[in-house]
Amino acid sequence: MVFLAEIDVMPHPELLDPQGKATLQGLRQLGVAAARDVRIGKHIRLELEADSAEQARELAEEACRKLLVNPVMERFEIRIHA
Repeated sequence: MVFLAEIDVMPHPELLDPQGKATLQGLRQLGVAAARDVRIGKHIRLELEADSAEQARELAEEACRKLLVNPVMERFEIRIHA
């Protein structure tokens, strides 16, 4: 069965996010004064062949640990869809 893993990767909250800060400054310069903070991350869609949603989650976590995420600087959340 094919599952879709949606993975959101974000910098750890305690780390600086220079790209987010630059984006926030740009928004304010463009008159978007309501913006209070910006954090920039990435969204990954990964199609997986697996026997179950649990196995698909395990495979997605393995992909994150081995390649997709830098655990020193980033955290991730996975959602699995059938």
